[in-house]
Amino acid sequence: MGGLSWWIWADSAEQIVLTLAEVEVITNPDALAQAQEWGLDELDLSEVDRDPALRRMRAEREQQRGLPGFGVLAGRERVYLRRFHDGSTYLLEIGQDGRQLRQVELKPDGTLLSSTMEGWPFNPPIDLHDPQYAPMEIGEREFEDSWSRAVPDPSYED
Repeated sequence: MGGLSWWIWADSAEQIVLTLAEVEVITNPDALAQAQEWGLDELDLSEVDRDPALRRMRAEREQQRGLPGFGVLAGRERVYLRRFHDGSTYLLEIGQDGRQLRQVELKPDGTLLSSTMEGWPFNPPIDLHDPQYAPMEIGEREFEDSWSRAVPDPSYED
């Protein structure tokens, strides 16, 4: 799994997130200092159409903006989602930055397995403005009830 990086100038981080889909804006001063050494392409937000990938990200965000649920999960301290993948159901606790904090996997046989971000090899953020996630939202209580009954996932233990 890879990623693309640019140095984009805008009036605010929020302006970038509202203009481009699937983007993570880095505002941490230490991370910014490191990124200055990467030799990234620099663009003003008004110039993103010069790059094909950024042009697609802008078009995706424009399309999302008109859909129900756009941005309803963004800006919250915690978001809880239910996702389905490969026959299992996943209950996710997501932080304000879009990264998973905790997860409960409900296996087809009814087994509940818990894991935390510390055990994951990578944890890319999800775009909380993306309206596809709004119908996946569950309540904190549902997540916590499952978390309390789950056993640690042995595949994430050392």
